[in-house]
Amino acid sequence: MKMFSIDGPIYKFMSALTNMFLLNICWLVGTIIGLGTTIGVSTVAAFDIGLKLAENKEGYVVKQFIQAYKKNLKQGFPLGLIALVASYTVYLDFEIFNKVPNATIFLLMWGFLSGAIFFSCLVYAFPLSARYTNSLRNTIKNSFRISIRYFGRTVLLALVIAILVLSFMWNWTLILIGILIGPAAIILTVSMFAMPIFRRIERQNTEDGLETYSDRDEEQ
Repeated sequence: MKMFSIDGPIYKFMSALTNMFLLNICWLVGTIIGLGTTIGVSTVAAFDIGLKLAENKEGYVVKQFIQAYKKNLKQGFPLGLIALVASYTVYLDFEIFNKVPNATIFLLMWGFLSGAIFFSCLVYAFPLSARYTNSLRNTIKNSFRISIRYFGRTVLLALVIAILVLSFMWNWTLILIGILIGPAAIILTVSMFAMPIFRRIERQNTEDGLETYSDRDEEQ
């Protein structure tokens, strides 16, 4: 039956689920190795694979992850630390608002504003770092520019991520599923949003004769 063949929907679904599980395990191991400090390296390496999966370019997930992990140590490490500090800053702002009596509403507004800014600067930074060779500063700057330029799509992405996170926290069964595939599911979601944007920017730069980025895949 075609349904159970290699090109059938069941095989494709199981293959995608397996890749997601393997990618999640790789991400967890890569993060735990550095006691959490290598979360940036692990995330960039995961996006290296996620962007390929978003274009149906399948391969050996574990082997590709190890190669990408080694390749992105220099860029991923500081990017991860920046993301951790930014996340903790926003969390601390909301904690102060909740714990301090008579806290001003401006503190809450600042928490949402800073969270939106940090999200814009970082949401595309990891896939950008995985796909292109650029400085850390320019990578973060380009992430913010893409977020502004594709504002509607970025807002939709934020909503989808929020729904995924809340879903994985709904009950203990979903929490377990979230541990098994949660981070990889978010990485693949961002990859599916980011890849069409990257392709469009690449086409526009080619038409305009610009060399804004250096594609790592083309370098190899």
